[in-house]
Amino acid sequence: MTLKTEAQVAPPPPPAQSAARLFPSGHLVPFILVTVLFFLWGIPNNLNDVLIRHFMKSFAISRFQAGLVQSAFYMGYFLVAMPAALVMRRTGYKSGFVIGLVLFGAGAFLFWPAALAGSYGFFLFALFVIASGLAFLETASNPFIAQVGDPDSSERRLNFAQAFNPIGAITGALIGTIFIFSGVELTPQQIAYQQARHTYEAYLRFETLRVVKPYLVIGAVALVWALLILRTKFPPIHSEHESESGDHGHLRDLFHYPHFLFAVFAEFLYVGAQVGTWSYFIPYVQEYAHQSEKIAGYFLTGTLAAFGVGRFASAWLMRFINPAKLMGAYCVANIVLVTVAVLRPSWLGIWCIFATSFFMSLMFPTIFALGLKGLGPNTKLGGSLLVMAIVGGAVLTPLMGFISERTHSLAIAYSVPLLAFAIIGLYSFWGSQRRSSATALGGE
Repeated sequence: MTLKTEAQVAPPPPPAQSAARLFPSGHLVPFILVTVLFFLWGIPNNLNDVLIRHFMKSFAISRFQAGLVQSAFYMGYFLVAMPAALVMRRTGYKSGFVIGLVLFGAGAFLFWPAALAGSYGFFLFALFVIASGLAFLETASNPFIAQVGDPDSSERRLNFAQAFNPIGAITGALIGTIFIFSGVELTPQQIAYQQARHTYEAYLRFETLRVVKPYLVIGAVALVWALLILRTKFPPIHSEHESESGDHGHLRDLFHYPHFLFAVFAEFLYVGAQVGTWSYFIPYVQEYAHQSEKIAGYFLTGTLAAFGVGRFASAWLMRFINPAKLMGAYCVANIVLVTVAVLRPSWLGIWCIFATSFFMSLMFPTIFALGLKGLGPNTKLGGSLLVMAIVGGAVLTPLMGFISERTHSLAIAYSVPLLAFAIIGLYSFWGSQRRSSATALGGE
């Protein structure tokens, strides 16, 4: 108590000291190794947007079937997030990083036999393994970065680490556009001609094999990073939210926090909206602007860059504007933009979808942080449930594909993220407020 009083009356440190507190004293190497993970998991997340278009071509499948790429991927998050939290509660964060990277690398290497077998189902299994690894990484990295240094700078430190994720996303989109897309797109007449000459199967095999080299390199990097973490001494970290008796909280207690339950639903909708928006952006550009897959891929890269810019801009704006209200304003902006994209599928609609990434940028971490407020010893379990909500990407993406097939309009399918942004806006302005039932449990 004395120390706290002294800290309150002491003059603020000079800017140089304040900046230095951002990084953990004596634990800079573990901090750097974990911060790089935010970059690494951004690569496969956004390679999926390229894979959807690529697999539609290489396996000659529908949009709904291609949307199962995201279903397989985000089911890995959903099924593994809670076991990952339980494992790390017993063995610590370091084991979570190593297990996650090994699964990540193993899944990437599985792309080789999947391509040789020419099996779409095998690819989906490989993506599930990758996502299982990423579930470990995401469940461990956010709390580790927040707790490894000065508690007063935890939000700044976490935002700093998260800023590397959009860079990984841009890298993934570029890798897919440059190394996976061949630029060869056959017309129906050319397909019929190749089928008549019995060369179409060879073309499909050539396209399928293009995914192998990028994923082998990514897998090798993941395993090398696992080795570096394994050989590095990590500091022991005990959650600031645990009580002195070591109470980790109880799952049933979380049902007494309405703001948390709404946050889980909002996170489910947000991830589904984000993944669906990006997954079908390349087909949207091709269909309504008649551009090549490579040009559409560069548009995807650009919208991911807008996402990164939005994350930095939002972090600055939060110094002056309440985060929940800022997120609500961003939802209103995206409602307007996506409405135009649904009603006016053209170059105007393309640029509107392009702009949505800027306004989506703050939503995931803001919903996450608002949902965890006041959970006390239930914070770790609450965090794992919020990670599980990422399964929204597995549900809403194929739903968009299904709607586009039934209505013969990809533009109408974008009504799914439109509805999601409307509900997230409701959460921002109303649902994120903590209710009295949470207070009764001692959440404050």
